[in-house]
Order: sequence, then C-alpha cells, then structure tokens
Amino acid sequence: MIQEFSLLLSIDRSLKTPIYEQICERIRELANTGQLAEGTLMPATRALAEALEISRSTVVTAYEQLVAEGYLQARQGAGFTLCATGNLELAPQKSLNSAPNIEQVPLLKPLTPSTPDMHLFPYRQWGKAVAKVCRTHPEAMLTGSSSFGNFALRQAIANHAKQWRGFDASPHQIIITAGATDALNICFRTLVKAGQTVGIEDPGYQPILSFIKSQGLKPAFLSIDKEGATLPQQKSKHKLSQAQKSDNPHVVILTPSHQYPLGGVMSPQRRRDYIHWANLNDSWIIEDDYDSEFRYSGRPIPAMAGFDKLNRTLYIGSFSKVFSNTLRLGYIIAPNTLVESIRQTMNTFGIKAGLMPQQALADFMRSGEFYRHIRRIRKVYNERRKCLIHLLHEKFSHLGYVEDHPAGMQLVFHLTTPFKDVEIAKQAEVKGFNFNALSKSSMSQSNYNGFILGFCSYSEQDMNAAMDCLSDIFKNADN
Repeated sequence: MIQEFSLLLSIDRSLKTPIYEQICERIRELANTGQLAEGTLMPATRALAEALEISRSTVVTAYEQLVAEGYLQARQGAGFTLCATGNLELAPQKSLNSAPNIEQVPLLKPLTPSTPDMHLFPYRQWGKAVAKVCRTHPEAMLTGSSSFGNFALRQAIANHAKQWRGFDASPHQIIITAGATDALNICFRTLVKAGQTVGIEDPGYQPILSFIKSQGLKPAFLSIDKEGATLPQQKSKHKLSQAQKSDNPHVVILTPSHQYPLGGVMSPQRRRDYIHWANLNDSWIIEDDYDSEFRYSGRPIPAMAGFDKLNRTLYIGSFSKVFSNTLRLGYIIAPNTLVESIRQTMNTFGIKAGLMPQQALADFMRSGEFYRHIRRIRKVYNERRKCLIHLLHEKFSHLGYVEDHPAGMQLVFHLTTPFKDVEIAKQAEVKGFNFNALSKSSMSQSNYNGFILGFCSYSEQDMNAAMDCLSDIFKNADN
C-alpha cells in the first residue's frame, strides 16, 4: 500500500515549491476529488519518508499542516486519518493566482530569523473561535473593554504567566498592547524622560537602539558574557555626582530567558544582581520575553519577573512570534506600583491594540487550542533547528561554529575566518537568501562576525538551497 500511495503523491524535485507543500497539495486534491475516502488511514511518517526518499521531518511538516487545515486528524496511537472534506469549493482555486488584479504578497527570503510558519497556523480552529464569539458574544469584539484591554484575555494571560513562566500576576496588572513595540513605547512614556539613560544589551535588537534615540533618550550598552548582560555602573558607598546619576540607566531592557541574538540564558546570580541593582538605584527592568515558549529541551526557564516578584520588573510578551504575526497583540505585566501611572499614559496617548480579536484569543487560550498549537509547532521547529545545525556542521565547520542553545526561533553561526559577515550577507541577498549579519546587531563596534539564521518557516529543501548558496559565495571569495 505504501508504494502505491507514494506514487499518488508525484513529488517533483525540479519544482521550486517545497516538497512538504507538494505533499499537502496532492493530499488536498485526493481528498477533495474523493480519491481518498473519509477515515482513510495515512501511511506512517517514517514509512512514507522512506518510500519518497525524503526526510521524516518533511512528512511531519506536511501532516501537521493538513491537521491545522482540518484535512487530517491525529489520534493517539492510531496515526493520521482523513477527515470529511465538506464542500469541494473549499479546494484551492489556482486560477485566481493568474488574475491581474490580485496582489501577490512577497515571500520572506530564507533564512529570515524570528518568523513563525503561518502555514502551520490552526486556521480552522481559530475560525471556529471567532465564529463562536460572533454568535454568542458579538459585543465583546467592539465594546466593553477598559483601557487595559479585554478582561477575559488578561485573565488568560495571567494563567499563562503562572503555568508557563512561573510567576503570579493579577489581570489588573496586565495591559494588552499592539505588539512588543507598542509595549515598549508605553513603558518608556511611563518610566523615562528625555535625556535619561536606557541600558540595552550589546549585541541586541537594533530597532530598540533607533527607538531609544528617537525618544530623545541616551543608550548605555550592556555587553554580554557567559552569565548574560553585564551590569551597568552601580552606586558606591559614596554619593554620586549629578552627572554620574544621569549616566546611570533609569531603565534596562533585558532578554534573560533567551538572549537576542546570541541565545544564552542569564544565570540566576546575574538575575539577582540586576534586581539588587534596580532596588539600589531606584531603576526599572523591562524583561522582553519574546519567544520563551520555544524551549526544546527541559522545562521553560522561569521568568525574571518571578525572581523579582514583579517589584522592579515589567514583563513584556507578544503573540506575534508564538501565534500569529498579523494579530499585532502583545502585553505588559506591570508591578502594582506602576498600574495607575500606566493607566494615565494610556488615557493620555490613546490605545493602539485592536479590540476585535481579543475575546476570541481569550477563548482560544482557555479551550486549550492555543497550547495544542504551541506544542505541535514546537516539535516541527525543533526538527528544523536540528536540520539547520546539522547542515552548518557538515558543510561549514572549517569556517565557524554554532553554539546550540536549544531554544528560540533563530541561531547564530559564528565565523572564525577573515570573511566579513556583511559582505557575505549582501551577496546572499542578491541570490534570494537572508543571512542577517551578526555584526549589525552590535551596538558599539565590537568584533562580532557571523550570521543570525532563522529556521522556523523553512523546509529542509529551503535550508539546503541556502547552504549551497553560502558555499558558492565562500568558494568565489577564496578565488
């Protein structure tokens, strides 16, 4: 049977379409045309991979996508079976792609970091959640929210923080935002004034530096060592001058659970040192926990806000990385002492977070679908991460190395040769690949040299093509 089924899939390796998507398209077609009946047991992923001579992770990705779309159903111990497909009009309409008035959305270049694979988004389950709100509680999509956002979503986030990030918070301490950038903006407007200093990690996320400068603030660069971001200047036993006080950061922004971009975890002692520093200097810590759900071994690292018991730490989270990059929803979990100050900021400068999806997201989280989705894509992302690490070790170990931090949505390949990452990245971009230069994440002209590589949205075929491109560039550079 497995051989007959593999012949039905008709994999064409000469096409640019990824193999997993070819598998998806063919199974959709077989289901919609009735060639596969409802309840058909699909071949095991390993057996199908061997028959097609492809990696098992490619088949897993295809099956997971079809589960998300509602074509397949996964049953414990029984593999994957075909679901009822319903109306044949739901089949993809390829003829629309040729219509001259249809705008074509450009695809992200492999290997863009920190991008979720929206092919794996649970569209049907999400659609059901939205439809349920429309039927039973439609007013929640437009009215009934405070300046801090939908209360049910804030309660769901409080439960998430306790179960996944290890600290207690009340819904009254949670503010729904239009993503992480909006959250930072709210924090800055509440905590700092023009001319004050903000500490940022070096290397780090470059847009934060631009944002700080645009607000009339001064950056202080916190270098990274084996324990995480190093501390700013601390108060001594003697009084500091006014100039020294102004240079001491009033706020620091940290990524302690998974440093961006290097990937390490801040040590418990360094976290305690930062909390002591913040208390001593009457300063604040903003914890940017941008992709903490994606830890691939062991339990999640407890949030720094838990160490601090939400005393001097503001916790920022986002749904853009872990769920959907189009909902534009994030949140702040703030100390009780700052809640009213943040409310004044929101009332003064207005609310940017869209209300419409908030109730549906709250229901999606409470139903468990959100966590089923996270667990499912975490397995897929981990397979892709391992694939990229293997390819880098296999083809480029003589040029650099990867520090494998089993977490996150990107990894760093450190160059140990005279090649300059910026020059290599420029050549790769011309050929359709994104090799983010590590040196561009440095805030203060340090000697970092390498690439920040994403793997979540890319198939094994995409990664192989990117590695072939990189190999050609290195060979040409040697000549």
